[in-house]
Amino acid sequence: AAMYSGAAAGPPRRDFISVTLGPEEAVGVGGYNNSKAWRRRSCWRKWKQLSRLQRSVILFLFAFLAVCGVISYTSMGEAWKSITNKSLDDQRTEQEIPRLKLANPAVLPAPQKADANRGDYPELSLQKPPKLPHVRHGPSNLHIKAPQRDMRLKTRHDTMRAVEELVEVDKVEKTEKSIISWRGAVIEPDQSTEPPSNKITEPEKPSSVETEDQKEPVPINERQLAVIEAFRHAWKGYKDFAWGHDELKPLSKSYSEWFGLGLTLIDALDTMWILGLKEEFEEARKWVENDLVFDKNVDVNLFESTIRILGGLLSTYHLSGDSLFLEKAKDIGNRLMPAFKTPSKIPYSDVNIGRGTAHPPRWTSDSTVAEVTSIQLEFRELSRLTGDEKFQKAVDEVMKHVHTLSGKNDGLVPMFINTNSGQFTHLGVYTLGARADSYYEYLLKQWIQGGKKENELLEDYMRAIEGVKKHLLQRSEPKKLTFVGELAHGHFSAKMDHLVCFLPGTLALGAHNGLAADHMKLAEALIETCYQMYAQVETGLSPEIVHFNLHAQKGHKDVEIKPADRHNLLRPETVESLFYMYRFTGDKKYQDWGWEILQNFNRYTRVPTGGYTSINNVQNPSNPEPRDKMESFFLGETLKYMFLLFSDDIDLINLDKYIFNTEAHPLPIWVPA
Repeated sequence: AAMYSGAAAGPPRRDFISVTLGPEEAVGVGGYNNSKAWRRRSCWRKWKQLSRLQRSVILFLFAFLAVCGVISYTSMGEAWKSITNKSLDDQRTEQEIPRLKLANPAVLPAPQKADANRGDYPELSLQKPPKLPHVRHGPSNLHIKAPQRDMRLKTRHDTMRAVEELVEVDKVEKTEKSIISWRGAVIEPDQSTEPPSNKITEPEKPSSVETEDQKEPVPINERQLAVIEAFRHAWKGYKDFAWGHDELKPLSKSYSEWFGLGLTLIDALDTMWILGLKEEFEEARKWVENDLVFDKNVDVNLFESTIRILGGLLSTYHLSGDSLFLEKAKDIGNRLMPAFKTPSKIPYSDVNIGRGTAHPPRWTSDSTVAEVTSIQLEFRELSRLTGDEKFQKAVDEVMKHVHTLSGKNDGLVPMFINTNSGQFTHLGVYTLGARADSYYEYLLKQWIQGGKKENELLEDYMRAIEGVKKHLLQRSEPKKLTFVGELAHGHFSAKMDHLVCFLPGTLALGAHNGLAADHMKLAEALIETCYQMYAQVETGLSPEIVHFNLHAQKGHKDVEIKPADRHNLLRPETVESLFYMYRFTGDKKYQDWGWEILQNFNRYTRVPTGGYTSINNVQNPSNPEPRDKMESFFLGETLKYMFLLFSDDIDLINLDKYIFNTEAHPLPIWVPA
C-alpha cells in the first residue's frame, strides 16, 4: 500500500543504505579506527547526508553568531574607551581642584588577635633577629571615604570593610616564627587651622580602610614578639591586682590611686590596638563603657589628665573608629575647661572635674610652663572633632600669650608662669628638663599638626633650638659626648635629665619636615649621649638625672650619678627618640640599642607575678632596690615605642599622617606634611 493516501501512481521508490565493512572495520576484527583522516571522512559523510534545508539553516546560524560577535566587540570597545577617558578626566580634575577638608579621622584596621597562652620570657637573649629590608619613608596614597554613623565596637565589624587577620603567636623556638599583622592608617588630612564652627556637630565615625588600599602585610619579627610578651606580662599584673585603678604596685600585689580614673588602662588602650591585642582591648573597652565615670569629686592635674586621658581617648577613637571613646573625650574635655577661668587665661594646674572648679597648687599661684603649653594638640583636635571652638580657642590663647612674653633667653623660656599676672616667674633659670621640656616639643608638633601654617610656632621653635645651641650645649670627657645642660643665672650646670632625651627625636622630626639639616646632625649626636646614659651604668638602665664630666679625669666615665638621682622610672624618652631616628635613617644600630634596653628592663625590673617596677638604684645589679610601682606610661609610651622601633613597617603609625602627643598617643595631622 502507498505510504500517503492520494500519492501519484508510478514505479515504487526504493530507499536503502549501503554499508561496506573493510577487513579492519568488521566487528571483532582489528578494533576501532580513531584516526584524524577517518574522523574527517565520517563528518563529511554525515554533513552530505543532511538535506539542503538543514545545511542552509546551520550555515545561517553560524553567520548570524559571527555578525553578533563583531557588533558586540565594537560596542564593548567604544564603552571601554569611554570609561578610560572618563577615568583620566577624573584624575585630572582631582589634581586641579583644591584638596578637601578632613572629613574623617584616620582608622587603623581592627587589631589582630595574638595567642593568649604565650609563655613568659625568663630572660631575653641578645640575639639579633633576621634583618628585614628597610623601607624608605614617604606617605602612602590617601583615600577619601564617606563617614559612617555611631556604632558600637562589637557590631562595627559587620560594617567596616577593613581586613582583619588573626595573629597566631606560636611559641618562640630557635627558628623565627613570623606573624602577619595588618597595619596602615589612612587619613585624608586637609584641614584649615582656622577655629572651627561654634556649632556642635554630631560626631561621625571614621571610615575604614578598604582592602584594595592596603599594602602587603609586614611580618611581626621576634623582637616585636618580645615586646608583646612584655606587655602581656605587665598587663597580667595590672589585671590581677589593680584592675580599674590608676597604677599597679606589683611587689605588694596592690594598687595606688592618683585620680581614681584607671590611668594605666586608658593610657594602654591604643598600645593594645597597635600591638594587635584584641581580647585585652575588648575587655578594657567594656570597662571604659561601664565603669569610667568622670562625674566625681576629685582634683586632677590639668596637664596629666589631658595628655593621658584626653589624649588616650582621642587616639583610641581615631585608631578604632569607636565613638564611645570620642564621647568620653568630650566629657573629660568639658570638665577640664574651668582651669582656663583665670585673670590671665593661663590655666590653673588643678581641676575638680565633679564640681567644675579649678585652683593652683596650695603653695603657689604659679603653673609650670611645660604644663600649660603641652595640652594644645589634644584640645585642638577635640575642637576639630566636635566643631566646638572653645577648646582650641582656650589653648591657642595660651600659646599666643607666651609668644609675646619677655623673660626669654634666645628663645629659651623659664620654668614657671603666674596664673594671675600671666608673666614668667623665677627668671634666669633655663632647662630642657622637667617643667619646660614639652613646651619645645609642642611648638614643633602644633606646627606640623596644623599643616605648617602657624608661623609663630615655627619661629619660636627655631629660635629656641638656636638658644639651646648657644647656651646649653657642651661636650663631655673622655668620649666627648654632646649633651644639653642647664643655665641658672648665667652659671652653666652639666646636669641633664633623662626627660631631655625627647630632644633627639623632636629634632629628627623637624628635619624630616623640612627644617635645617644640622638639626638631624645634632639629633644623631644627642641620641648617642642618651644611649651612653644607659650603656655606662652597671645595670644598663639610665638614672633619672646624670651629670657629665667636663674635664678628663683618670678612672672616670663621662657620666656621673648622684645618690639622689639613681632611680629609674621605666621612662620612654630614649626609646622614643630611637624610634624616630630609626624611622628616618634606617640605621639598625638604633634597633639594637633599644633591644639592649628592653633586655635590661626584663633583667632588673620585671616582677615574676606580673608587672614591672621602678627601681631605686641603677648602679647595683645585685639589688636594684625595686620601688613597687609601675607607671602608666610604661604601657602607654615605653612599650609602644619599643614595638614601633622594632618594626620595619613605615605605615605602622605613619609619621607623615600622625603626630604623637607627649604621652605617645598618635593624633592625625590635619594637612599632609
